[in-house]
Amino acid sequence: MSAPFAVTADTFDTEVVGSPTPVILDFWAVWCGPCKNIAPILDELAEEYDGRVKVGKINVDEERALAQAFGVRSIPTLAIIKGGEIVHLEPGFRGREAVVALFDRAAG
Repeated sequence: MSAPFAVTADTFDTEVVGSPTPVILDFWAVWCGPCKNIAPILDELAEEYDGRVKVGKINVDEERALAQAFGVRSIPTLAIIKGGEIVHLEPGFRGREAVVALFDRAAG
């Protein structure tokens, strides 16, 4: 069973860049209402897509440099990373169906 994991500047290369599995990064903050709404969906899909997609969470207040490196201007923002490269960046929360489509895109 796979659960979302915290990503920091120290773990980014190992957990994200070096991952053989596509990674969806969730840029979030404790104070962000929409981030709280998307969290249970990400938890559920991390389990459903276990082995095909990993979910990493980057707290933008604690990891400002990572957020800046990705050009994150609003949260939540989800990013798909494959082979260490950003292949898609999606700001905002558009509902469960949009998140499922993002997981399908990452897994495909």
